[in-house]
Amino acid sequence: MEAKTRSQETAADESTRPAPPAMPWPVRLQIFALSTATDLAQRRNGTVNRFLFSLGDRQTPARPRPDALGIRSTDLTVDATRNLWARVYSPVAEAAGAAPLPVVVYFHGGGLAFLSASSLPVDAMCRRFCHELGAVVASVNYRLAPEHRYPAAYDDGEEVLRYLGATGLPADISVPVDLSRCFLAGDSAGGNIVHHVAQRWTSSSPSNNPVRLAGIILLQAYFGGEERTEAELRLEGVAPLVNMRRSDWSWRAFLPEGADRNHPAAHVTGEAGPEPELQEAFPPAMVVVGGLDPLQDWQRRYAAMLLRKGKAARLVEFPDAIHAFYVFPELPDAVKLVEEIKAFMDSYASAH
Repeated sequence: MEAKTRSQETAADESTRPAPPAMPWPVRLQIFALSTATDLAQRRNGTVNRFLFSLGDRQTPARPRPDALGIRSTDLTVDATRNLWARVYSPVAEAAGAAPLPVVVYFHGGGLAFLSASSLPVDAMCRRFCHELGAVVASVNYRLAPEHRYPAAYDDGEEVLRYLGATGLPADISVPVDLSRCFLAGDSAGGNIVHHVAQRWTSSSPSNNPVRLAGIILLQAYFGGEERTEAELRLEGVAPLVNMRRSDWSWRAFLPEGADRNHPAAHVTGEAGPEPELQEAFPPAMVVVGGLDPLQDWQRRYAAMLLRKGKAARLVEFPDAIHAFYVFPELPDAVKLVEEIKAFMDSYASAH
């Protein structure tokens, strides 16, 4: 059989590449602003131009008065010496009822180097989660790379759990909570943090700490490796927000100097090294995958790894979803996602 020419191979490759996703223009505009700010802020020497990124990263303060959804927020200082704090969202007492609410400790995305708990899209999303999940949400403002490399973000996540167990939520939170029904949740880089904090917490948490992990929720988690997966190659230049250049830059900014992407912070699925050790108490996981997310192969491998190790894992796929689709309430899948999270939390909170 005659070998294919390079032009024929290229045409075949192009025919298998999906078309750019159709999105409402407000979503396209927000993605363009965030992508442009990220590209301008990522310096070639591995540092971040924080000023340039701030031009596209709108911030919003905590709002102690209830909003239209009946949600109020307050900022909780965990460790002022490292600017570690959390924004806590709670419903008004009349809407919450008398039963204690579960607590969701949330970690935002941003490639471990960008965004914060006060970024407007993060704040709006956590308000929706608080309202629709019937939970108190604590959104963690962890330290960012490259100023604070591995394992700073993981240290911060673990410290927040210790603080909540020892001190509790702010006194002005007017609803009762149940820290034995605590869920860790995070999107993208935040999903990576969720895994590592859960692994640490179930390995070394003090026995007298009331925080118990009922489940973990990983929304399009940011895992990786030196390998280029099929989805990364197929969606390069097609999928918004995530591409190999931005992703590689983020790993170089976060990982220890000289480490490659097979470092266990990034690569957790065992192909290029040992699988992570997971304790018996490692909680059930909900792993969310989008069909237009270049990171999807790593996320499916993560769910498969959990199942191999005898852990409960619920893989939830949205075939037409881009990376970070949950940030945009205009997208139908963002609504469906909250329903899936609520079902997961209800099943494991009651079982716990």
